[in-house]
Amino acid sequence: MSLTGTPLFVAVVALTVTAVVLPLAVWSRVRGPAAVRVATRGTMLVFAQVTAVALVFVGINRDMNFYTSWGDLLGTGKYVTAAPDLGPDGLGGKKVEEAPKVRQQFQPVDGLGGRVQKTELDGKVSGVKGDVMVWLPPQYDDPAYKDKKFPVVELIPGIPGTGKSWFQGLKAHEVLEPLMKNGTVQPFILVSPRAMLLGNGDTGCANLPGKVNADSWFSVDVRKMVVDNFRASDEARTWGVAGYSAGAYCAAKLAIAHPDRYAAAVSLSGYNDPGQEPSSLVAQDPELRRTHNLLNLLKVAPTPPPVSLWMSGAAHDGYLSGMDLKGAAKSPTVVHAEKVTGGHNLESWSKQLPQTFGWLTTQVKAP
Repeated sequence: MSLTGTPLFVAVVALTVTAVVLPLAVWSRVRGPAAVRVATRGTMLVFAQVTAVALVFVGINRDMNFYTSWGDLLGTGKYVTAAPDLGPDGLGGKKVEEAPKVRQQFQPVDGLGGRVQKTELDGKVSGVKGDVMVWLPPQYDDPAYKDKKFPVVELIPGIPGTGKSWFQGLKAHEVLEPLMKNGTVQPFILVSPRAMLLGNGDTGCANLPGKVNADSWFSVDVRKMVVDNFRASDEARTWGVAGYSAGAYCAAKLAIAHPDRYAAAVSLSGYNDPGQEPSSLVAQDPELRRTHNLLNLLKVAPTPPPVSLWMSGAAHDGYLSGMDLKGAAKSPTVVHAEKVTGGHNLESWSKQLPQTFGWLTTQVKAP
């Protein structure tokens, strides 16, 4: 039974109703010794509480898509087929431009309309195998644009979260489509890959030999798949990356680490220190935590990376981290820190999409 499917939701609703009605119907009819009566009534109350919590969880998860499968929820999903040491560039000596083209089959995603498509990608460089969702802008199928390539923004969810979270939770395509039609935002291809690769742990978009090559999954395999299947370029100036919460840290990190692959990044309620995410795999090692701190990445870069970063959030939920990065940045690195109201939630991040994608329009260029 699917975790986000209707049968499970209906079953949980039925159990919750039963849990409420049952005590009302039999409370005074319970027989036996006092201990038995207390235990029976207590069990009914616990059952009612459990089903109520389950109903809330299932309902919210159906709407926000924090977990799309039982494997995601239980941390038993298998998405890493290999994790060799790929070196500092994350390529392991391979030349992406010389690799065979990656041809994928895409299918519509239930509940999101035909414009959101999904494919299962077997990352030949990273050793990661997972789903990737793609949304094409309204101009993509317009005959007037048949020879035109489009810029791309890679969307990274938080933890827990799935690629579907960007479309069903933040409703990115619904918010941005009218803005693309009226010219406020340029027509981006939106790409949201799987981010939960090792159970419920946060990989921090890092390459961790022997564990996972998350960096290469996002910045090499997913990029190549998009270029090979859609009218997109592999030029860094045509690519941006955006994320929220743990995904915000990843987005900024990918741009700082790979200015040859991304021109700009949007961080919504992000942070600089990976240790701020309790499930961070990187933060488990003090040295990795230090070297993967965004401030340290900027400071040790041989030359300041030619990238632009948008860092937004409440004072202690992204904004101050952005101000710290802004203070450390040297030209041509540009950091914009934006203080916003609203909590650490999908609704708040969704409201920021028109402004942040308007900014991306000025930073990420059409091919």
